[in-house]
Amino acid sequence: MKVRHVLGISGGKDSAALAIYMKTNYPDLDIEYYTSDTGRELDETYHLIDNLEIFLGKKILRLTAADNSPELPFDHFLKMYGGFLPSSNARWCTKKLKLEPFEKFVGSDPVISYVGIRGDEEREGYISKKSNIQSIFPFRKNIWSEDIVMKVLSNENISKLTELFKQIDTANSKSVRIQEIISTPVSNSFTQPQKLNQLLDLGIKEFNHLVFEFLKGTNYPLSRETDFPLVTNEDVLVRDDIFKILEESGVGVPQYYKEVAFEINGKNSTYARSRSGCFFCFYQQKIEWVWLYEQHPDLFEKAMEYEKDGYTWMQEESLSDLIKPDRIARIKEDYIKRTERNKNSNSPYLIDILADAEGEGCASCFI
Repeated sequence: MKVRHVLGISGGKDSAALAIYMKTNYPDLDIEYYTSDTGRELDETYHLIDNLEIFLGKKILRLTAADNSPELPFDHFLKMYGGFLPSSNARWCTKKLKLEPFEKFVGSDPVISYVGIRGDEEREGYISKKSNIQSIFPFRKNIWSEDIVMKVLSNENISKLTELFKQIDTANSKSVRIQEIISTPVSNSFTQPQKLNQLLDLGIKEFNHLVFEFLKGTNYPLSRETDFPLVTNEDVLVRDDIFKILEESGVGVPQYYKEVAFEINGKNSTYARSRSGCFFCFYQQKIEWVWLYEQHPDLFEKAMEYEKDGYTWMQEESLSDLIKPDRIARIKEDYIKRTERNKNSNSPYLIDILADAEGEGCASCFI
């Protein structure tokens, strides 16, 4: 059975840049591009997807949950859950609107799924529990998922890894040291992350080649491939690289990342949105809710309409309370104080401050 290569477009910067990167650097890979449409995305998201289709020269498949329902996907499942709004502790939206449509799309086919987690991020992202789906992370120094690394570097596979390395070794100046590290068991004093990082530091290509050969003896999708071009990939891309890719390709940066100026009590600052996904995403910060209220009042009103029967998007505050003038002023003032504390940040991007403050949210939606 042929291995399928797929790449999901969330509408955010990283997945869009990854699609451009893969098209540019690996044009011979027949990649299927898809997006999971909740029906409640920002218009800017759909505009980005349209631009990407022009650049890629192929359609991006729209996956929709509850496609036989007369209602929008989110509304369909909200009714099914009795009006219970999703939250960080009950992410039914992720499961029903993102993961289940994706796993239905790939079915039982062997699949390589390319994920846009950057080299400057410390997170793993979504790893399917289905054995026919394997995740690859082209932007990272380590392109392999955590489950594969655990298998490859487990102590029980030291002998196997040693023999594989002898078969692929090109006998360069690093060979002896690589062999020593391979032979050293993982322990409390030499952890698996340490072993991984030392092998990568000595040679990314060598480690990738070793893993690829190891996988040939497993049931992972890559075991079916005779070669894999990303084995020689040594690129490590960080946030600045992502914006450069988007701008230089002509696809452009999603408009919701554009900083908008505001003034409060004589102080000036800017705000923006830090994430793709639904316009009412519960991972939004308070300042992002204010941004939505002031920049997309129609969407904010729709978000308010969902708050009923005691259910709210935030545990401690309703949207009707959040938009009271004195509350908006306090949110903006607190945000300005936080941005001032981060003025020494190495990144010039406002979304770095937003992301650093409260985290990236659900990786399944925003990669």
